[in-house]
Amino acid sequence: MTGKQKITTFLWFDGNAEEAVNFYISIFKDSRIVSEQRLPGAEAAKGKLMGATFQLEGQEFMALNAGPQYKFSEAISLFVSCETQAEVDDLWAKLTADGGQESRCGWLKDRFGLSWQIIPKALGQMLWDKDPARAKRVMDAMLKMNKIDIEGLRKAYEGR
Repeated sequence: MTGKQKITTFLWFDGNAEEAVNFYISIFKDSRIVSEQRLPGAEAAKGKLMGATFQLEGQEFMALNAGPQYKFSEAISLFVSCETQAEVDDLWAKLTADGGQESRCGWLKDRFGLSWQIIPKALGQMLWDKDPARAKRVMDAMLKMNKIDIEGLRKAYEGR
């Protein structure tokens, strides 16, 4: 641990932590592996990643190669605040690739089963508008979307 962060998200993987960590750091800018712990010994598992600390956009996470006892669920998700539609589109495509699954309202699961919310900042700005009719139109539009479409939200916001 680097000590910059008091609370760190800890992710339990079923033998594929190294693949997951490498996948995540390839997607996000300002991302890196901070430390790795590898299994010692002469057996077949020697050198296999046991755990790692890594950063995505400066946010620290820990990964553990643990086993099949526990799975990720939608009860916990990683929320990514996006500036542009291009950023939403890029992250959505990368995180749903190779077995990831789309869901509703900006939610998805990556190929490791981890849930993400890929949300443009514009959604929050429109949803929290002081005009309840505008906010409701935006909410209704969002509820019909998988990947969030900013232009679709804007049209709903403007009543078009």
